[in-house]
Amino acid sequence: MGFIGKRLAVTLLTLFLVSFLTFAAFSVIPGDPALLALGIEASDEQIAALRAEMGLDRGYFEQYFSWLGRFLTGSLGSSSRFRGQSISALVAERLPVTFSLALISLILILLLSVPPAMLSVKKENSVTDRLLNTFTALTISFPGFFLGILFIWIFGLVLRLFVPGAYVDYRDNFPSFLGYLFFPALAIAIPNAAVLVKFLRGAIFRQLKSDYVRTALSKGSTRRRVLREHVLKNAAIPAITTLGMIVAEIFSGSIVIEQVFGIPGIGRLLIASIGSRDFAMVQTLAVYIAFVVVLANTVADIAIRIVDPRIRFRA
Repeated sequence: MGFIGKRLAVTLLTLFLVSFLTFAAFSVIPGDPALLALGIEASDEQIAALRAEMGLDRGYFEQYFSWLGRFLTGSLGSSSRFRGQSISALVAERLPVTFSLALISLILILLLSVPPAMLSVKKENSVTDRLLNTFTALTISFPGFFLGILFIWIFGLVLRLFVPGAYVDYRDNFPSFLGYLFFPALAIAIPNAAVLVKFLRGAIFRQLKSDYVRTALSKGSTRRRVLREHVLKNAAIPAITTLGMIVAEIFSGSIVIEQVFGIPGIGRLLIASIGSRDFAMVQTLAVYIAFVVVLANTVADIAIRIVDPRIRFRA
């Protein structure tokens, strides 16, 4: 089995263990889901009937594999928080919103990190380099929700470039939908881009101090050529690892940012479900977030293997 096959096998095993542990965690939470659904005025017979309907009277492993089968087929039941609406339909409705926000954020992260990192390397120890270092140190310290509030005040209330809270559904007006997501995506992107700049810049400078760089320069290669053909490839490995963690974070739902800007995505759905103790929905979203995190790290590992074929997989 090749590297990718082994990595995918470990990914599937990890997802299975995550789903099992998630189900186990929710099964030991105090409270009866049937009682929560019917209310305290329900009779014992009604509660027992609903427990039987929900499969809560069966053994633990039987409950788990029944739930896993429903999860894999998309038959996740109904939400108690949203008046019996299908969980699958609610998640499918929110996913395009969160994915669009994450995709715009990812594009902005790459645009705001790679060019400044390369400029900082090119202008090492210059005024430009010091200014970039100061700016990245500042932006790393700003949490995304603070930038979100700041953007609402500056760009929404003062400059009136958008209307805070006036979210436009992607099915009604897609350009306006993307326009509304720009400032939330920017609030997510700026701190993450600063982190990536730090990692990429540090990795490039570490590679430039390596023996192979000094050897190449002593043989007549230019700094630009060594940087392009050797240094960037080796420096990309820690940067890809960092980017994988960032992607996992933004694609799993930027919960606070969605709350700040009133965006009906996965993060906002998760908060609403937790507040109303909608365990079926929370369980589904917890597994979804775990899936995104594991998948993002798997893709990052495969990308690192492509960049540097010398890396071997060890389970």
